[in-house]
Amino acid sequence: MSLQFHHHPLSSYCWKVAIALDERDVAFEPVAVNLGDPTERGSYLAISPFGKIPALRDTTTGQCVYETSVMIEYLDQRFPGATPLIPADPAAALQVRLRDRLFDQYVHGLVQRVVSDRLRPPDKRDAFTVDQAHADLRRTYEVLEGLTAPAGWAVGEAFSMADCAAAPALFYADLMEPIGAGRPRLAAYYARLRERPSVRRVIEGAKPFFQYYPATPEERARLAAQGLG
Repeated sequence: MSLQFHHHPLSSYCWKVAIALDERDVAFEPVAVNLGDPTERGSYLAISPFGKIPALRDTTTGQCVYETSVMIEYLDQRFPGATPLIPADPAAALQVRLRDRLFDQYVHGLVQRVVSDRLRPPDKRDAFTVDQAHADLRRTYEVLEGLTAPAGWAVGEAFSMADCAAAPALFYADLMEPIGAGRPRLAAYYARLRERPSVRRVIEGAKPFFQYYPATPEERARLAAQGLG
């Protein structure tokens, strides 16, 4: 098996690539990463020099790829034959890349800002930053509501890289700041994502680890209501 996927089961960015691997039906070796272990971290830096997860290592080509959108492009290029996650049509591909960036920067990024604050010592936490992240997330929901079609996927009828990014981003964002009934198109799109087999599998695979997620009591109750707590 030539492809190694270095990951953590709770990481939303890892889910993004895991969904792409599932959609492309690419065989790979999963390698769990423990960045808290100094020896393991040192070895991992040879694959991902910024120490971020996930990363792909192709033992056949010697290529290491450590940015999620580029990983998905790599899968499309390296393993042709299946339906690509980035369309061949340049205009459609541009829209896929745009939405991929929106979900990564304005949903994933905001969720990570809040989670990072929770992991700090109590005297180092920043309530203003957390409140601002929640406000920015609500603003992002409004933008996404306007961009979301009443049916189909993020860009047309084909599941794409944009949907790989959207599924984990919206899972954690909705846990933290519920999308709510006031954004019906976005809520319906998220419901469609949750029914996608590749998305269901990645969430189910993370189920044993949700106990370690730094959730608030309200979030813990939401996880429990989904059978994940």
